[in-house]
Amino acid sequence: MTAGIDVRALARQIREARGVGHKRDIDAVVRRLGLGSRHAAVPVGDDCAAIPDGDGHLLLAIEGFLDSFVADDPYFAGYCGIMVNLSDVAAMGGRPLAVVDALWAREAGAADPILAGLSDAAALYGVPVVGGHTNTRAAAGNLAVAVLGRAGPRLLTSFDAAPGDDLVAAIDLRGRFRDPHPYWDASTGAPGARLRGDLALLPGLAEDGLAGAAKDISMAGVVGTALMLLECSAVGGVIDLDAIPRPDHVPLTRWLTAFPSFGYLVSVRPDRTAAVTARFAERGIAAARIGGLDAGRAVRLRDASGAEAVVWDFATGPLIGCGRDGPGATP
Repeated sequence: MTAGIDVRALARQIREARGVGHKRDIDAVVRRLGLGSRHAAVPVGDDCAAIPDGDGHLLLAIEGFLDSFVADDPYFAGYCGIMVNLSDVAAMGGRPLAVVDALWAREAGAADPILAGLSDAAALYGVPVVGGHTNTRAAAGNLAVAVLGRAGPRLLTSFDAAPGDDLVAAIDLRGRFRDPHPYWDASTGAPGARLRGDLALLPGLAEDGLAGAAKDISMAGVVGTALMLLECSAVGGVIDLDAIPRPDHVPLTRWLTAFPSFGYLVSVRPDRTAAVTARFAERGIAAARIGGLDAGRAVRLRDASGAEAVVWDFATGPLIGCGRDGPGATP
C-alpha cells in the first residue's frame, strides 16, 4: 500500500529518473530532424514506424544498447536485442518477420556471448536473424538490433488514447531482477511456446478491435512510459499507484523504474476493460486498470489516501516532443 508515501517526492523522483532522462533526449533529436507530428506520412513517437503497405502495415524498429550494459551482461544484451524489438512490434499490434543486427567487439571471443544471446532468443521467439553488420576489431563493444514486422489495417498506436479511456497495465510478474540492473527478466528460461503466445495477445487485441492504443513499457518504467503514451495522444490522466501490478517482494520505488521483459500499457474503452484484462489473465499475466485518461494535459499520481501529485504537465513542456503537440502538429 502507498498510504504514508510522499507522492510529491515520488513524482519528482520519476521525473529525475535515468530512464526518463534518456527519453527526454528524444525531444532535441525530433526537433532537429523536423519530426514529431502524428499527421506525418509515417508518424514518429510510436514503438515502431508503421509504414502503409497494401491492406496492412510494415513495422520497422531499432534498439541500441548502452556500452556498459553490453560489457556487464553480454549474453543478456544479445538476448534483449531480439526480445525488446519483438515487444515493440507486438505493442503496435504486429507480428515479427525478421531481425538484423549491428555488432562491434574487440575480438571474436568477446562477440561470442552476444551472438549466443541473439541466437537463443531468435530460436525461442521464432524469428530469424537474416543479416547485419559485424566488426570484431573495434575499440569497444556495442550492439544495435533492428526488426521488421507486419500488422493488419488495425494498429495499436501511441496516438489513439482518448479521454474517458481506462489505462490498463499488463506485466509478466513471473521473473526476477538481473541485479544490479533494473531489468525484470520473465523471459530467459521460459518455454518458447509460452513467450510466442504471450506476444500474440497484443495483435489479437488490435485485430479484434478491443484496443486502439498501446505502448511497450520501456526503460522509463510504468509511469515514464505512460507519459510518452499520453503525450503522443495529447491527453492527461491519473495513475493509481496501488493498482499497478507488482511482485509482492519488490518495493514500489524500485518497481516504478523497472524495465519488464513483458510489460504493456493499453488504453481501453471502459466497456472493454474486463475483456482485455481477462485475455492476459488467461495466460498468467497480471493485468489491471491502473488509472483513467482525461482531456487535460497533466499526468498525476494518486496514492491510497487519494493524495495526488503532478508528475508531468505537457502544457508547460514536452517530454519526447512527439504527437499532436510536436513540431508541425495541428491543434
